[in-house]
Amino acid sequence: MTQTVTQNQGEMEAFESYDVELRNVFKFFNSEPAVNGVDLDVLPGEFFSILGPSGCGKTTILRLIAGFETADAGKLLIRSQLMTNVPPYRRPVNTVFQSYALFNHLKVWDNVAFGLRLKKIRSEEIQSRVKEALELVKMEGLRSRFPNQLSGGQQQRVALARALVNRPAVVLLDEPLGALDLKLRKEMQVELSNLHKDLGLTFIMVTHDQEEALSLSDRIAVMNQGKIEQIGTPSEIYEQPRSPFVADFIGDTNLFVGEITEVDATNLQILTKTGLKIVVTRHSDTPTGLSQAVVVSVRPEKIQLSLYQPSLHINCFEGRLVNIMYLGTHVNYVVELTPDICITVMQPNTFGNLPNLNTRIYVYWTPSDCLALPE
Repeated sequence: MTQTVTQNQGEMEAFESYDVELRNVFKFFNSEPAVNGVDLDVLPGEFFSILGPSGCGKTTILRLIAGFETADAGKLLIRSQLMTNVPPYRRPVNTVFQSYALFNHLKVWDNVAFGLRLKKIRSEEIQSRVKEALELVKMEGLRSRFPNQLSGGQQQRVALARALVNRPAVVLLDEPLGALDLKLRKEMQVELSNLHKDLGLTFIMVTHDQEEALSLSDRIAVMNQGKIEQIGTPSEIYEQPRSPFVADFIGDTNLFVGEITEVDATNLQILTKTGLKIVVTRHSDTPTGLSQAVVVSVRPEKIQLSLYQPSLHINCFEGRLVNIMYLGTHVNYVVELTPDICITVMQPNTFGNLPNLNTRIYVYWTPSDCLALPE
């Protein structure tokens, strides 16, 4: 009996260690699954991003957590409380939208205070909490302005303050920086990261911007067609993708389709459909079946270039330089290996002379710099 009680207590402690939980959640629109059996857990204080292309179901998940949509099957819990019949206004979450959704007829102060007044919070507490929220986002000095008198970045700060003033357990961010120009978006990414660290709140962000997710998140869920393909830290998602979709969607990569022809204790050899022989280092989850169909992923920054043939016998191929893209900090080269295969190589800009187009050139990489993934 004692052992059973102890075991149940341990399960309960583990169960209560998440701020948000989705258990086999489904959501259908016109009989099509927008969310297809999703499981995920978000830890307290975590910056968790849901990343994927348009239409993959990521925004639907955010709306399910917020209560704007209802799951057709499965369970959704916030701080161990089942949310099935809990309306949005009673959930301990607040949402920051891409469009800001500010009231244009209200000043900054009144926009932030609006939710507290609806809850009939005491006037003294409203004053204190709104002041605190505006100071957090560095907008206290603009409290008397209307939204149309603010820049896009300032409006986004007000939207954040309005979410934070309610002291939610979870802040939901729906493409929060998508309406900003590139330079301001970079600045706001830093501010959002600092704000998250200062507050210690749980942030769940939906985005299609891979760089944004990689730079801000503690963990990322990559979605595709209503399902989660992989959950992991930014480095895990980038360096150890578990599927060709994740490898291709996160950053840039070169993909080669082929089959395994040789396997030993450390490496496997793959013959691509275009006749290239690629050697890949084995890992614990690397496919190893002879004749098994696989996809080899090689990141552009892992590939080296040489105008002269290197003294290498593996993963070294002759090609023709067909395009050069000068991007300031680095240069992207497109090399044609065969009439059907071109690969992208990214090299840091070292201020040297760039080779001419149509130059014969060699590309090479080590077996540990590529991955073999199940097709």
